[in-house]
Amino acid sequence: MLINVPETVVADGLRGLAAAHPGLNVDVERRVVVRGDAPVAGKVGLVSGGGSGHEPLHGGFVGVGMLSAACPGEVFTSPVPDQMARAAAAVDSGAGVLFVVKNYTGDVLNFDMAQELAEDEGVRVARVLVDDDVAVRDSLYTAGRRGTGATLFVEKAAGAAAEEGAPLERVEAVARRVGERSRSFGVALGAVTTPAKGTPTFDLPSGELELGIGIHGEPGRERRPMMTSREIADFTVEAVLNDLRPSGPVLALVNGMGATPLLELYGFSAEVHRVLAERGVPVARTLVGNYVTSLDMAGCSVTLCEADEEILRLWDAPVETPALRWGR
Repeated sequence: MLINVPETVVADGLRGLAAAHPGLNVDVERRVVVRGDAPVAGKVGLVSGGGSGHEPLHGGFVGVGMLSAACPGEVFTSPVPDQMARAAAAVDSGAGVLFVVKNYTGDVLNFDMAQELAEDEGVRVARVLVDDDVAVRDSLYTAGRRGTGATLFVEKAAGAAAEEGAPLERVEAVARRVGERSRSFGVALGAVTTPAKGTPTFDLPSGELELGIGIHGEPGRERRPMMTSREIADFTVEAVLNDLRPSGPVLALVNGMGATPLLELYGFSAEVHRVLAERGVPVARTLVGNYVTSLDMAGCSVTLCEADEEILRLWDAPVETPALRWGR
């Protein structure tokens, strides 16, 4: 592992983020990443966060056209309510703040408490829950579907709406609609190793894969002998389409879990496009890369969002963050 000691891995990463992106305000000690021009007058603030280890989610999506602030917790551990309330206060211009929350029990509870703290300080807060993973209904960390790749779609669309000056109710409605129209499915080709443990967190023998894995290494639907990229695409896309059932074009995120080479991800993306074409589902936009990761896990996930004209417009709107940028 490319670290000093496990105890400082998050702080070290935040110091590096600050050095590489001086336009961000990175509070290493209190664990809050804020866009440099916040609060922006008349603009809804957009705040998200979660355990570290999923980079570039969330700190890498702070900037123009996306998040106003992010709260990184310890590795695979929810940030605390004080962080979230501090972030809300830092980005509130009087137009209100939207919390984007992945459906993990710790995140949900802590964002709920943070909302109460922020509202006690006079900040108007709305909250949207992202629960897009169709692999399992309940898991070690959740009640209901897990929140995974659709978080990127929600943050991008809601961030664009906020950048346009939409009121809090409208930004919340956009975020909720994108989440409702999005579904994901992930596959592990290798186990994840956390800095504190130093060894794989679960046993995945060579020559096997886990279908439906979570981004913390949670179990999926089933374990099988290794499959080809074509076979994985068939299984994964079918699982998403069986739940989503889109009637029009989709946004597609072909996401790496942290250790899968980009060459392989692009090859897998070609197979995802093949399956969608065979099912008669047009693809409006595709994003390929490591965006919602799980440290050093080898694997991939597919997220599809049924897109309409407004969602496509918000997706195409300018964005400038450390990990996502176009149109500026």
